[in-house]
Amino acid sequence: MGARILLCVLRAGAPLRARRQLACANRCAPSIRLQRVRGAKCFKSNLPSGDGIKATRDPVSSRPTKEEELEGFCVFGDSFVGWDAAVPPNEVVDEDGAPMQSMVGRAPDPRCPSRRVTDDPKVQALRRHLKANNGIPGLEICAPDEVDRATRIFRRDGFVVVRDALDAAHLALFREGCARVLKEILAMPGRDGRRYLAESGRLPHRYCYGTTSASRQMMHDPAWTSMIDLPTTTPILKAIFASADYGVWGGGGDLSLPGAIEYQHLHTDGIDEQQGGDGRLAAYRRQEPSARGSARGFPSQEEPTVEAEHFADLPFRTQRLVMDCTSPGVTINFAMTDLTWENGPIREIPGTHTATAPPPKPEDEPEWMRLSTLVGAPAGSAIFRDVRAWHGATPNLSREVRALPSIEYSAPARHGRHFQKTMPHEIWQSLSPHAQHITRFIKQEPGVWPHGAGITTPLACDRQAAFERSAGKSGNANLVRTDPSSAGTVVRVFNHETGD
Repeated sequence: MGARILLCVLRAGAPLRARRQLACANRCAPSIRLQRVRGAKCFKSNLPSGDGIKATRDPVSSRPTKEEELEGFCVFGDSFVGWDAAVPPNEVVDEDGAPMQSMVGRAPDPRCPSRRVTDDPKVQALRRHLKANNGIPGLEICAPDEVDRATRIFRRDGFVVVRDALDAAHLALFREGCARVLKEILAMPGRDGRRYLAESGRLPHRYCYGTTSASRQMMHDPAWTSMIDLPTTTPILKAIFASADYGVWGGGGDLSLPGAIEYQHLHTDGIDEQQGGDGRLAAYRRQEPSARGSARGFPSQEEPTVEAEHFADLPFRTQRLVMDCTSPGVTINFAMTDLTWENGPIREIPGTHTATAPPPKPEDEPEWMRLSTLVGAPAGSAIFRDVRAWHGATPNLSREVRALPSIEYSAPARHGRHFQKTMPHEIWQSLSPHAQHITRFIKQEPGVWPHGAGITTPLACDRQAAFERSAGKSGNANLVRTDPSSAGTVVRVFNHETGD
């Protein structure tokens, strides 16, 4: 498995920005046995670390210039970025960067503070509430070698946290990549007095690495592709899918800046179409019984017998069990910093990966769902998520960026369906044999650069234009405002040149 970090070269015709990204990652590789990339430093502020409730001053006043703010920028530790008081609560911009006037397709947080400043009374009240209550009580965190335990928890809850998934070298490489891409985004000038250029369709101070890429994925960046096949994650993926023949869909991951005061609405990352019954029945039969029946709420000795040859011949209860236990996809988010009560930890609602009803709207969410966060997940941990499980981002009231870059995996039954060729062939050649196998549907042909790869911009109209310039007649892109009950309200650019 790909425990080492591999270097590669890109063809001369690759975009200059992509060549710079690769050069930066390659420079990082020899030196990342340290916890930080050599020469990098965090821009420390004089503000308190966040352990106290009362902030000493508003970071917006007398704050440094953006150039100073981004000098030595990191995605861990205190930073001056974020907390832009000029951005109204719940403001969402359209594909052109203009604030959206209609509420159609939006899911605002009706309970968020009225101002994006640290000393706002509602911000301070929310801080006190989160410090006292945020986090899933007794959150179970597994070691990488606890494969059976991690698989049982995943099937029971729809997610599992695995500590120490990234060693110091991989954590440093991923931190460097996340900081490099985010720095590029934040350096773009904001509009109408805003400090930053917001991403189309997202709540303020939130970005996604995948959707800000004109290729829709980060599979052109070694900081991401080096994490596809790790000795700490691959055995768990093989157990979850009960196969080594799963696939990689892509990679991206979301982040929140300090001052992201809103809760993101609960959503899933995909709708289970409940198709491929016979294939999923075969996957169910391959699973270890110890990590299957007891995880679904009944003792293994009471597990329904599966004697029918075809899925259609099973009783309904057993059909549901088969579907519940065979996830169509798994996303692994990697924590770049410790998830704390104040820095916007992801929230996961246990057991919702088997739900057929949509998540509640923000105004109907019970408070316990807002507090069902993964507080305590340490930096370098991997969060395995069933794409069907309800989840969402939470307020980042700290002074550090909360980044959760991701790799997205698909079940064997979904091989090649809507997969996009977003990985340069040169990077694919540098991967481990297993990583090459599971990424075969997303690799581009030799000498062909993936359309839009290496071009980063928050605005969907710019991503579409960049993709179309790159693709010419060999690809196309659409602007799609996704279902709020599914993958959020993000305006996304899709590459329809697939790897089928």
